[in-house]
Amino acid sequence: MIEVRLLIDSRCKLGESPVWDERVSRLWWVDIDGRAIHRASGDGEAHESWVFEKRPTALGLTGDPRTLAIACEDGVYLWSVGEAPVLLALIEPDEPRTRCNDGKVGPDGAFWIGTMNEAQDGEAIARLWRVRPDGVAQCMVEGLRTSNGLAWTADGRTMFHSDSRAQFIDRFAFDPATGELSQRTRIVEPTEEAGRPDGGTCDAQGRYWSAGVSAGCLNCYAADGALLVRIPLPVDGPTCPCFGGEDFAAMFVTSLQRPESPGEAGGVHVLEPGVRGFASFRFGETTS
Repeated sequence: MIEVRLLIDSRCKLGESPVWDERVSRLWWVDIDGRAIHRASGDGEAHESWVFEKRPTALGLTGDPRTLAIACEDGVYLWSVGEAPVLLALIEPDEPRTRCNDGKVGPDGAFWIGTMNEAQDGEAIARLWRVRPDGVAQCMVEGLRTSNGLAWTADGRTMFHSDSRAQFIDRFAFDPATGELSQRTRIVEPTEEAGRPDGGTCDAQGRYWSAGVSAGCLNCYAADGALLVRIPLPVDGPTCPCFGGEDFAAMFVTSLQRPESPGEAGGVHVLEPGVRGFASFRFGETTS
């Protein structure tokens, strides 16, 4: 039995996008609906937060430990602690139904950000974008409802991506030199009971870990979509896992709060899944 414990009782309305910076041993994450970015030590003791005017939705590391690439609801920014965010690229400014959602820095050094349709019409109008450090934004995938679950393998050659509302997880071949996607393959279509796919991460062995936001669990999938591990969590709405801590042996999991959620909802939980992760890619730094 894997022990899962509450690390930080942050009570986020919609905790998301955890990322571990091994250079300073700090965990970053956002509270989208709380309009805040959080930072804490691996033991949960040193916890700080910053409130934003716009909803922050995703984070990425840069070469400077005090500066992040961040997605807010309307676009991608550079943000240094204590300073105002600097706009890099507006995302879908002519489509009022969408906002930015899940995002990560890829092996190509670009910030990848997906959007979601917040309207009740359910149309597949969301997209996945690649934003370069010079602010150029390129649409990479169309026809989505809620872009989510971005993660790459350690060698940078495979990308996973999910659509939470359409309930599928895709695998792509990825070129870390150019960011080109190819060989799109649908690997699994999780049910509500199995765990609708939210945020995700890869371990050092190339397996994909998905937060089952509808089933209170973590699901670990092989590259072909076979379910390898299922870990129950003490929250009903886990949103995103990431590896971190010493030797990347720990997994941190953010969560959301619903009206009926248990008391630990919205906090950050930690566990040791028995496999290790690896360092996150950084904005403006390529692996090729």
